[in-house]
Amino acid sequence: MIFVRSFLFAVVFYLWSVLYAIALVPLLAAPRSWMLAAMRFWSRSVNLLLRVICGIRVEIRGVGNIPTGDCLIAPKHQTMLDVFVQFGVLRGSLFVFKKELLIIPIFGWIALKIGSIVVDRQGQATALRDMVRRAREQFRLGDRQLVIFPEGTRKAPGAPPDYKPGVAGLYRELEVPVHPVATNAGVHWPAHGFLRRPGVIVYEFLEPIPPGLKRAEFMRLLQERIETASDRLLAEGL
Repeated sequence: MIFVRSFLFAVVFYLWSVLYAIALVPLLAAPRSWMLAAMRFWSRSVNLLLRVICGIRVEIRGVGNIPTGDCLIAPKHQTMLDVFVQFGVLRGSLFVFKKELLIIPIFGWIALKIGSIVVDRQGQATALRDMVRRAREQFRLGDRQLVIFPEGTRKAPGAPPDYKPGVAGLYRELEVPVHPVATNAGVHWPAHGFLRRPGVIVYEFLEPIPPGLKRAEFMRLLQERIETASDRLLAEGL
């Protein structure tokens, strides 16, 4: 039964997403806020498909910690859904994403339209300077929440953490708060695999980390908050 529901979800999800993306092409010439509103609707429609087809409910916790205004969002990354959900929760979301994703037709254009920042992972110091410059340009527009996954890539639930320095560099240079986000999403929507397992996917917005900490202390606190909360969600067995 899980296989059948997962297969049906995959068909409906990809068909709906492709058709919706095509319908959004005219918005590439419209104000950014229109595209963000359209992506917010799409995000919530994905949650609805998960619930109706797969028996997966998406729950948002820590609502009082969901930010407005300029900040960094640092979510645990276990599945594609970690990206989609942010559109539905944040008012002014944009993302740091690898340049290889630009080749995806239309979706790459949409990412650029909302102000997302393309990063060359091989660029190191040059890449960080470019990220900082682009982020400052976006923050000057006001009410922007820049999402960066601290581990850079998806990890299986419970896998040893591997936090990259990029988030610390942005934190130091941009001097804005960082909002960690914990999740158990990979239990129900694996990073690699076809099955979607029924249950509750939780995204928990945690207490923000204020600007101004030393790099080592910031990284320790960020990892501690995300991993502790994510482990707790896994232990709940939702």
